Amino acid sequence: MTGGTTGPDPGVDDAVAVVRADVAALHAELVRYGLVVWTGGNVSGRVPGADLFVIKPSGVSYDDLAPENMVVCDLDGRVVDGTAGSERTPSSDTAAHAYVYRHLSDVGGIVHTHSTYAVAWAARGEEIPCVITAMADEFGGPIPVGPFAVIGDDSIGRGIVETLREHRSRAVIMRNHGPFTIGSTPLEAVKAAVMLEDVARTVHLARQLGELVPIPQEAVDRLFDRYQNVYGQRASS
Repeated sequence: MTGGTTGPDPGVDDAVAVVRADVAALHAELVRYGLVVWTGGNVSGRVPGADLFVIKPSGVSYDDLAPENMVVCDLDGRVVDGTAGSERTPSSDTAAHAYVYRHLSDVGGIVHTHSTYAVAWAARGEEIPCVITAMADEFGGPIPVGPFAVIGDDSIGRGIVETLREHRSRAVIMRNHGPFTIGSTPLEAVKAAVMLEDVARTVHLARQLGELVPIPQEAVDRLFDRYQNVYGQRASS
């Protein structure tokens, strides 16, 4: 990385620039889908080929976000010196993101929001049951609840990893806090955040009408496999 003790690495610098642009642009999707208010929430993305990730600066308006003010951190959550944006303080959730990247090597993107319906489930400390096919498709079952943890260290990150390590879901609702989603890319994590709020709202409304009807596990497995491996377009050989 430019400014490091081993000198500049153009390949890493180029990769950082790409992730900066992606992460900056994806924050607009959180606003578009009504998942955030004021300056809350964040998107981060792992830098391919380096032990680095890019994350939103703390307390900056979504209207003011741009690639150049995204913050680059190492996997311990420390801001990397010698990079554009290094004078900015990263998101207050940086320690949580760093912990997830250190312990889940297949995660390439993380999103945190305070979206209304998902937070309502978090306030109840209740998982969202898998009662609609969209949940089976995207999450492979219920949305689990992670433990209560406060911002300030990597406690939230530990809760995310402990909850999702053996779970097919790409979303977790942290008790009394809100949702975190993961993906192989930042875009996948944003999609999961959008889908999570959608199913959280739908299942909440359904529960007001009466008893929920769970989908049998065998059907959940088939739906998840089809959506993950068959649905959509495939690259031509």
